Amino acid sequence: MDNLPIKDINFFNKGKRGLIYTGKYKGKKVGVKIKRPESRAENTIKKEYFWLKKLNKYGIGPKLLFLKNDSLIYEFAEGTLIKDYLKIANKKDKIRIFKNVFGQLRIMDKLKINKKEMHKPLKHIVIGKKIIMLDFERCYISKKPKNVTQFGQFLLKLNIIKKRKEFIESLKDYKQNLDEKSFKKILSLV
Repeated sequence: MDNLPIKDINFFNKGKRGLIYTGKYKGKKVGVKIKRPESRAENTIKKEYFWLKKLNKYGIGPKLLFLKNDSLIYEFAEGTLIKDYLKIANKKDKIRIFKNVFGQLRIMDKLKINKKEMHKPLKHIVIGKKIIMLDFERCYISKKPKNVTQFGQFLLKLNIIKKRKEFIESLKDYKQNLDEKSFKKILSLV
């Protein structure tokens, strides 16, 4: 990280495959992600760069700045992790957040990009000025992406869906058809 044009670099957090630092770049707070030395996963930083570059065109993920020396630099996603935010959010805010996330996941499903980890996204969504999903290094192309259905399963686990049976049926319908009609049905039940 010594050769990066980033100032005031500080450790922020660690995940299974990466280490996150914060710093300043051109006066803005940035995130710097590097591979965890002990991780056996291959090319995770380059994979995340590839997917963020593609998904940023649709307003998904933190804004990518550049990749240098196997370090991924992006605008830092300020806010609160969804796992903490849900503890303090009112019903109206929760519905707004869930619909926003579903909207982003629907775009990914249409692009045939499967993110993984959306059945337990506790550390993968930041709520701030914008709702930003994180961690795209495990994405892959799939004929049957599961982003919307996995997030639906997450909501079922939270036990906040009132019409559970109907919601489960709409998830099954969406999984089979991946169409707009079944997606809108899911949204109507949130």
